[in-house]
Amino acid sequence: MAATGSTTTPQLDTLRRLGWRTRPGILGSHAASTQSIHALLGYFLSDRESPSPFPGRDILIDNKLFEWGVAPPLEKVIRSRTELDAVMGVPEIYRHSVSVIEPWENVGINEQGEAVRASKNIAYVLQQVADADTILYPVWESGVHDPERLASVFSAGIATVVQGGNPSVHDASSFDGAKANLEDMLGLVDQLLLHRSSSSGPSIFICLGHQLAAASHVRLLKRAVREVSRLDYLPLDPEGTALASLRRVCARISEVGENLEVIKEGNVIARGWHDSSFSVARNEDFEVGTRRLLPYQRSRSADHIPGELHETHALIADELDGVIDTMLKHERELHIEMFHGDEVNEEAALFANWAYKTLHDAIVPIRYELAVSPLSWLLQLPYAIEILSRTQVNASHWTEVSTTCIYYKDWETHTIRRSFTCQFHPELMADIRDVGRREGPRYTELKTNDGVRLLIRLLYHGMQE
Repeated sequence: MAATGSTTTPQLDTLRRLGWRTRPGILGSHAASTQSIHALLGYFLSDRESPSPFPGRDILIDNKLFEWGVAPPLEKVIRSRTELDAVMGVPEIYRHSVSVIEPWENVGINEQGEAVRASKNIAYVLQQVADADTILYPVWESGVHDPERLASVFSAGIATVVQGGNPSVHDASSFDGAKANLEDMLGLVDQLLLHRSSSSGPSIFICLGHQLAAASHVRLLKRAVREVSRLDYLPLDPEGTALASLRRVCARISEVGENLEVIKEGNVIARGWHDSSFSVARNEDFEVGTRRLLPYQRSRSADHIPGELHETHALIADELDGVIDTMLKHERELHIEMFHGDEVNEEAALFANWAYKTLHDAIVPIRYELAVSPLSWLLQLPYAIEILSRTQVNASHWTEVSTTCIYYKDWETHTIRRSFTCQFHPELMADIRDVGRREGPRYTELKTNDGVRLLIRLLYHGMQE
């Protein structure tokens, strides 16, 4: 139940003093709930013509007030332990909200010379579409403290969105000036990837978030290989056969990871998974503006990638539905807004998918032994990653990995759960401006925007799992 005026706890009192609403939602006459939010997401997706479920409320009264921490609905900002400790004591707030993590103060500078704070657009879209509240965690300002605990709180909500930003994942110094450095951000994303479960909401990683997720996949696989090699025995494995089998698989993953090269325009830019540019590197050209989203195809220049990586990806693509790939098959052309200079490397994405799938298949017959060992965390790893789409930067260059779906397979029921990553900003309109600097789009405009519809569809399907 939503908190009422007669309910009081120290945490509620703190949030009220900070000006936080304690009843979920702001547009409707009744408190929003997970069920009402999900239903309204479905209503939004059902067609492109239906009117707003909140007549007369799909407009900003004063654009100047649409800033984080100034006034509802953007009053919910976690800048210190005070807000974090308070909100953790009021689960009815965070369980009915979407958490947005900001790695940087903006996602870049647009052609008008404006710093774009795209997290405001996420909040605006979710409020207008489904009266879903957003809690902002500007970790560039607050820092990251206890990432495992943070991920536990985030995963208990409707969803977690990791936003974009100006820094480069392949250059740790680019995070200088923020209270969350590259290692802090990767540690938090590691935990988000490990916290997708039957009781969690999905994570959606956007732009820099998409790139951080790619780097975290490789980090988690390295950690798995390292810890398997150091383990002496498994409790339910007296003969050592299970551990020996796992070591063989990890040795193969390490061998491929250490020898796989990343090649762009005929030049080797990374040699193996220890290279800082293995997961993410500079794109051949800066990509900004409206692009058509196209289905993923293996690059013509990908012959240096071992065949088993391509084959495993083809199997996953045939076996599973990543939502975006289905949209590309059945919807009209999809156009989205790109705003980036770095990209996730195709080699790293194909490698992570193959390694996750290979490791998963090796774990299946020995999962009970792992469950009572220091390696039990391996059961939280993704099952696979699928590259879903690409975009054309110019006549000769592509962003080969513009979206991915991260699959998790339940060990006992085989149920699939999904999280998603995208290089583009589905929450931005064609002018690449944040709401507040520009007028808030009316509900009818949101209904016909491809990027917004894609974002809502990812959230809609992710909430069902």
